[in-house]
Amino acid sequence: MNKSLSSSKRVQLALQGHRPDRVPILEFIIDEKVWRTLEPDAIDMADAMDRMGYDGIGCGAEFDRIEEFPDGSYRDEWGVTYKPGTEAVDHPVTGPISCMADAEAYEPPDPEAPGRLGKLPGIVERFQGKRAICFHHRAAFMWSAYLMGIENLLIALLTEQELAVTVLDKVLSVNMAVVRRAIRAGAEVIILGDDYAANTAPLFSPEIFREFIAPRLTAMIRMIHDEGAQVIKHSDGNLYPILDDIVACGPDGLNPIEPVAGMTLTETRRRVGPSLCLCGNIDCGELLSHGTPEAVSAAVKQAMRDGAAQGPFILASSNSVHSSCNPANVRAMLEAGRTFGILKEIQP
Repeated sequence: MNKSLSSSKRVQLALQGHRPDRVPILEFIIDEKVWRTLEPDAIDMADAMDRMGYDGIGCGAEFDRIEEFPDGSYRDEWGVTYKPGTEAVDHPVTGPISCMADAEAYEPPDPEAPGRLGKLPGIVERFQGKRAICFHHRAAFMWSAYLMGIENLLIALLTEQELAVTVLDKVLSVNMAVVRRAIRAGAEVIILGDDYAANTAPLFSPEIFREFIAPRLTAMIRMIHDEGAQVIKHSDGNLYPILDDIVACGPDGLNPIEPVAGMTLTETRRRVGPSLCLCGNIDCGELLSHGTPEAVSAAVKQAMRDGAAQGPFILASSNSVHSSCNPANVRAMLEAGRTFGILKEIQP
């Protein structure tokens, strides 16, 4: 293929099931400490990604803090209370829904609020046609878990299904509206970030997934495709027991093929076939944090063989470039990706 492909076209082709001139390289979140070390003159994460040569630029929706508390925690527009940590994404502490009356009365954030799309408009203006414009959001599961507490939601899926469905549907409705708005503003690739699994197994049975999670994921993906964008489904953990069901929902790509959870590129490719784009797999825990640049380069070279020889592949970390990742290893990953990612040189 023509080696003058733009980064945007390279990502598009991979997600269409093709093998472009070079394996694309994406990262959805890079911790500020890391990108500032690598690109100290960058004005923000998007600028750093561009300077570093990633094939896509990532951003997501923004929800305001509406109340802050003396211990440093805060409540956002979802009504969820968070405790800030060292990473870019804070984790929830409590949510506002504990019973059916709470669920029925709950009003989710306004998807049409000014500023809801965060930095997307500026990213589109600067990078459209040059880099793939990626927008990370969610379908129904994780914000429902935030609103109820994940244990309570999982229990409700078994014992109070009307409650679970009410919450899932309210969350899905607002999230679909946000994503639709993002696509119409220029987002080309939607990364759906609901996590469905722990390192050993999914959080629910395949039967629960098929009845409650899959229909809502399918609805989101169909809308995204109808609007003209592509989808990468992200979920940490060991997805193998529900992998066929996820693929049946219609995503264009699967991320992050997490090695610490026992997922490999070769086995995942065997299960999903030659067309689905695999994305990720470079261990962001031990390897990118504590390994050597030489070990990172070797892992990237192997990932290219395992991921790209039999189908489309996008190189990325196994979750994100978090604050513990060694900047030298992140640079080594990028350099190895460009060195070993030439498709005509990748052999099975």
